[in-house]
Amino acid sequence: MKSTYFPSQPQAWFHHYRTMEVQYILEILHNLEAAIWAVLIFIAFVLISQAHYKAQLAKLPTFDIDEGNEKWRRTYLKSARRLYQEGYKKVSVCLGLSVENALEDEIPQCEDWAPVFIYQKLVNTVAKVSGRIFLGAELSPNKDYLDTAINYTIELGNAVQAVKKMKPWLRPFLAWKLPEVQQLNKREEMAIRFLEPIIQARREASKDPDYQKPDDMLQWFLNRSEDYKVHSTRRIVKMQLLVIFAGIHNTTVTATNVLYNLAVSPEYMQPLREEICKAISDNDGTLTLRALQQMEKLDSFMKETIRFYPPELTSFSRQAVQGIKLSSGQYIPPGTSIETPLQAIYQDDSNYPDSDTFDGFRFYKIRQGGGATVHARNQFVTSNEQNLVFGYGKHACPGSFLAAAEIKMIVSKILLTYDFKNADNWTERYPNYEVGRLEDDGTRQ
Repeated sequence: MKSTYFPSQPQAWFHHYRTMEVQYILEILHNLEAAIWAVLIFIAFVLISQAHYKAQLAKLPTFDIDEGNEKWRRTYLKSARRLYQEGYKKVSVCLGLSVENALEDEIPQCEDWAPVFIYQKLVNTVAKVSGRIFLGAELSPNKDYLDTAINYTIELGNAVQAVKKMKPWLRPFLAWKLPEVQQLNKREEMAIRFLEPIIQARREASKDPDYQKPDDMLQWFLNRSEDYKVHSTRRIVKMQLLVIFAGIHNTTVTATNVLYNLAVSPEYMQPLREEICKAISDNDGTLTLRALQQMEKLDSFMKETIRFYPPELTSFSRQAVQGIKLSSGQYIPPGTSIETPLQAIYQDDSNYPDSDTFDGFRFYKIRQGGGATVHARNQFVTSNEQNLVFGYGKHACPGSFLAAAEIKMIVSKILLTYDFKNADNWTERYPNYEVGRLEDDGTRQ
């Protein structure tokens, strides 16, 4: 027979049980309260961050365009092309002397061979020459401008890479604290402090009907600011930083690669020098726009350089915002990153016979045997399905003509003024560094 135990004091047992139950419930309520507070604090943190983000966005000027984004985009691209074309037409008038003065400052003539860190010398030269177009002759030598022109692209790249290394959900809260981002913000503020009084002075002076407006890109932006309702000085400065980002280092890299190739291919130097001298002589001794167009061998050497040593292995990096079904039947899901194999196209024998051989006059020879279409397709600045370094179609780089003119002027001046070779009589070309990208998920490609 099983025995059953009954407490000798049932009321005490019941009281003890109820006490434990109440304590347990209170503990649950306490934990629940803590959890609720944690959630509320997190929500408040998110809302405050979003409000801060929206407040920052609200400070940016808006383009009050009612006709729709597509029409505005077309207008913007047309205006950008017109702006660069105006600059290109004026480039030979003002840049020839700028190139000569900049090279004399950076690479003074000497009696004997002297080592030169060519990339640094070229980036300083390009910054000064581009500054003549961007800001005018008086402002382009300014140390603050040159410092920004040379370092902004580098600091922007550093900031982007630093942010991409962070977890995506942390970026709205902590990205602004990164040293690279803070340095970029300091750089932008320095540019604003430098350009703001200049912009304000020009706007004030423009009220005088007899005011002679400067002829530089900053003034071109101001002239068109009313068309796009861009009245913010900060926005104008950001536009200046954008052209700096797009123009300085890309132009320098191409010019450096051209000189690297010439240093190990001296057989090209004399034919190029003869062509440059003849082009200048045929234009009254001046490096005019027409003279630059007549330098077909130099143009070919530059084009073969970017074919053999493109600035990037891929081009057209885009992300699909919606699903796309190609004519082949392949489906590209939304959010997919896509790009074109730039280097593979350049190394395809069906596009460029004997593509693994560097032929500096490849495109010069093609142009000599063809008509106007062949001539146009094989210029350095041309964008087509076989030459994507400047983009293609409606979004092709509008500044490619200006970049080509700068490179031709700099390289032609160096060829006519200096003898150069690799240090220590090194006969092999200096190798290019290949740098990968960090995607949003932190994986290296």
